[in-house]
Amino acid sequence: MPQASPRGRYLEVADSLRQKIKGGELTEGLPSQAKLMSTYGVSRSTIERALGALKSDGLIESVQGAGWYVAGTGDRRPLVDRVTDLLRTAGVKVGDRFPTEQELCGLFGASRTAVRSAIAQMEGQGLIGKAATRGREVRALPIDQGD
Repeated sequence: MPQASPRGRYLEVADSLRQKIKGGELTEGLPSQAKLMSTYGVSRSTIERALGALKSDGLIESVQGAGWYVAGTGDRRPLVDRVTDLLRTAGVKVGDRFPTEQELCGLFGASRTAVRSAIAQMEGQGLIGKAATRGREVRALPIDQGD
């Protein structure tokens, strides 16, 4: 990004993201705010303003605990529900190793903060817990809600 711009850095970031969305480079979830800060070399407030501009244009939408998405795409459920589904659908058994925070961030394109929150909720429900060695393990399998 160029140093100073009369348009404002947040508008440059918003325009760049807009082009990526329209060009099909971003099709579902947007990178985390931390990743966007690193990519564009700007502050969190600049990223928040850019995302706000795109949201007011109707191009993106935010989902509490799940991140930012291109409008009309992606899984809108809270991250804890999506991670819990991993236990339902991945053939996991009680005692199996649970993925690391880093693995979950990559798998779901979520921030470390969101992943930690989901893990804390799952630990509170008794689904996962600290393993005897390092990491976490599956302690119980979720009960199907009978959708």
